[in-house]
Amino acid sequence: MNATLLAQNAYRQDAQAVRTHRGVEYDAIARITHALKTAARHGSTGFPELAAAIHDNRRLWTILATDAADAGNQLPDTLRARIIYLAEFTRLHSSKVLNEKASPAPLIEVNTAILKGLRDGGQEK
Repeated sequence: MNATLLAQNAYRQDAQAVRTHRGVEYDAIARITHALKTAARHGSTGFPELAAAIHDNRRLWTILATDAADAGNQLPDTLRARIIYLAEFTRLHSSKVLNEKASPAPLIEVNTAILKGLRDGGQEK
């Protein structure tokens, strides 16, 4: 590896270290929400993409719920409970969507609301 590549890798690692947890969460939720929206727009022809996006969304919400349930989590108890509730709602509603008994719109709405909260710094208005 030459000196230029070593320098580029060093700076790249520092740039990634500057990202906040909130920023990482926002990016992950935004990416998955975009995938849900795109697949939903394609209707039945987008079902494989929708199934993949729902799988990613479920994994995301499982991670969020697990983090919220951790005893070391410093979020207020009411917010932690809401996150766990939303994870359960997401799990149940996702099954309905995959069985073609419900629309993915509520999943998109939940994620969009979370994105707004993360963007606004969690400030209630």
